[in-house]
Amino acid sequence: MNRDYKRVLTVQDISCFGQCSLTVALPVISACGVETVILPSAVLSTHTGGFSGFTFRDLTDDIPAITAHWCKENIKFDAIYTGYLGSKRQIDMVKDMFASLGKEGFVKVVDPAMADNGKLYTGFDNEYAREMATLCAQADIVLPNITEACFMTGFEYAEEYGEEYIETLLQALAAYGMNNVVLTGVSYEKDFTGVVVKYDGRVKYYKHRRVPTSSHGTGDVFASAFVGALMNGFDEYDSARIAADFTLECIELTVGDENHKYGVKFELAIPELIKMLGK
Repeated sequence: MNRDYKRVLTVQDISCFGQCSLTVALPVISACGVETVILPSAVLSTHTGGFSGFTFRDLTDDIPAITAHWCKENIKFDAIYTGYLGSKRQIDMVKDMFASLGKEGFVKVVDPAMADNGKLYTGFDNEYAREMATLCAQADIVLPNITEACFMTGFEYAEEYGEEYIETLLQALAAYGMNNVVLTGVSYEKDFTGVVVKYDGRVKYYKHRRVPTSSHGTGDVFASAFVGALMNGFDEYDSARIAADFTLECIELTVGDENHKYGVKFELAIPELIKMLGK
C-alpha cells in the first residue's frame, strides 16, 4: 500500500463550463492519486474565450475567512498551486497562504496565468504583471509561457527567436528571484514545440510534435498534470515531460471536433496520464 498520500491546495477560478481552471485541476490532480483541495477565486458561467454575456462572481472577500478556518483546524498542504488570480489583492492573499498553510518542506507552484501571444488577458495591466512577479519570486517553481515571462520582467517579446533569446529570458527571470522555471510554448522548429525546464542549476529542453491548432485551457491541463506528477515523486523535468505529453494527447483527441472549440477532451486522456505515472 502507498502511504505517501499527498494533499494539494489549488487556488484559481471556477469556469463552470469550458474545461479550464478548477474544472481541470480538480479531476486531473485527483486522478494522479493526490488529495486535491480547491479554493475558488471567482465563479464564472463559462470561461472568457469565445463566450459573451458570461456571469462573474468575485469571491475575494470569502478567501480570508476560508483560510482562517483552515488555520484554526490546522489543515496543511504538501503543495500550493495557483492559477488564474483575478486581482492584486488575491495575489497578496496567496502570499499569506504561503506563510500559513504549508506543511514543512511544502512546494509552492505558480502558474502566472495572465497573458499569451504577446498580450495580457482582459482586465490585467503592467502593474498586475509586476505584482505577479513578486508572487512568482516566492514560488519554488513557476510555469510561465513566453509572453508571461516577458511581462513580468519587462523583457521584449518576440515571436521568432533562438536558444540565446530563451537563455537571456531565463536570466531575466532569475534576476527577479525565479530560479526554477518551466517555460512553456518554446518552439525552435516549425513543426515542434516544447518546454524549457530550468531546475537545480540545469537547463533541459523537451520537444514534441506541434498540433497546428489553438485550444482553450491547455495551460491549465499542463500545469495540473505537472503538479500531479511532481507529487508522485517525479523531478521538474520529468513532470514537465509527462505534462507536455498528456496535454498533446488531450489536444489530439479534440482536433477535428468543430463542436468542441471551448476546451480539450482531457477526460479521455486521463487513463494515459495514469499509465505515464506508472500507476
